[in-house]
Amino acid sequence: MVKTIEWKKGKVVMLDQSKLPLEVSYIECSDYQKVAEGIKKLWIRGAPAIGIAAAMGIALGAQDIKAKIFDEFIEKLEPIMNTILATRPTAVNIRWAVERIKKLLSSNRAESINKLKKLLIDEANKILKEDIEINKAIGRWGAQFIRDGDTILTHCNAGSLATGGYGTATAPMLIAKKQGKKIQVIADETRPVLQGARLTAWELMQAGIPVTLITDNTAGALMKKGMIDLAIVGTDRTTRNGDVANKIGTYTVAVLCKEHGIPFYVAAPLSSMDFTLDSGDLIPIEERHPDEVRKVWGHRVAPEGVNVINLAFDVTPAKYVTAFFTEKGVFKPRDIKKLMKDDINLDSLRLKSI
Repeated sequence: MVKTIEWKKGKVVMLDQSKLPLEVSYIECSDYQKVAEGIKKLWIRGAPAIGIAAAMGIALGAQDIKAKIFDEFIEKLEPIMNTILATRPTAVNIRWAVERIKKLLSSNRAESINKLKKLLIDEANKILKEDIEINKAIGRWGAQFIRDGDTILTHCNAGSLATGGYGTATAPMLIAKKQGKKIQVIADETRPVLQGARLTAWELMQAGIPVTLITDNTAGALMKKGMIDLAIVGTDRTTRNGDVANKIGTYTVAVLCKEHGIPFYVAAPLSSMDFTLDSGDLIPIEERHPDEVRKVWGHRVAPEGVNVINLAFDVTPAKYVTAFFTEKGVFKPRDIKKLMKDDINLDSLRLKSI
């Protein structure tokens, strides 16, 4: 399994996913501006992965700060964090990583500046390692809802490339395969950047899981024919009521699943949940450059100058979500908001396996 991102010899090294599957190449980032550029230009993408990149980018930028006291250090770190925060507005993991770093620094005010710089590197690497374990836990819980012989639909890419490793939506598939279940996956191509075609199909083939690629507008026809048993997708932000922001087209898949009586599951690490928002109506939706739609890999496929709406994400209302696969178990949308309570009995909320 290729590495998505790592801290190596004082630099942030990220896989350039914009070149996959034709080329496996890595970009060395020696300053935080390069990391921010990588997030913006989709060299690295996927909510958990860009959260890790955010933490590493801030740690990288901090190494060049010259300060003698804590307040001066924080003052100079602030614009670095703001630059990282401004890269992509929809995925909450960037803000989650920034808040985690702020909390770490606040609890270590008495430490030297050099020690603070090292703590930031250690924390970024800790976030990476934690993410991999979280993904595996999501996989173990989610695999219980996959039967031998199932065909699974997935949209966009929520595999190891979108995380620190192992993936969120793909984790239950990987665990199910290890359990000896014979499964196959249908991957939407996911226009306009083709994450499903370029990334998900490639990852699953590498993992030895049978995968079939379809155009985004084929899923409904296959559901009607009874060729899909369940859908599993990732999430970039989930609100208190269980609304889900994910790659554009996810809402369409969810509505089609509801119409055909097919379970629609969302693989959601707690770091991607935004309990400050009551509903998905409040999630900022990123709109990207029109040329992503006008062109495919640099080749124009639409009339020059045609108007384009290029929303990067849509919001799926909670009523279309069968359940969430999280690192703490599998839960109904109505119970998501309870997961952050320390005194809650999770066993009473967890859904049992099929």
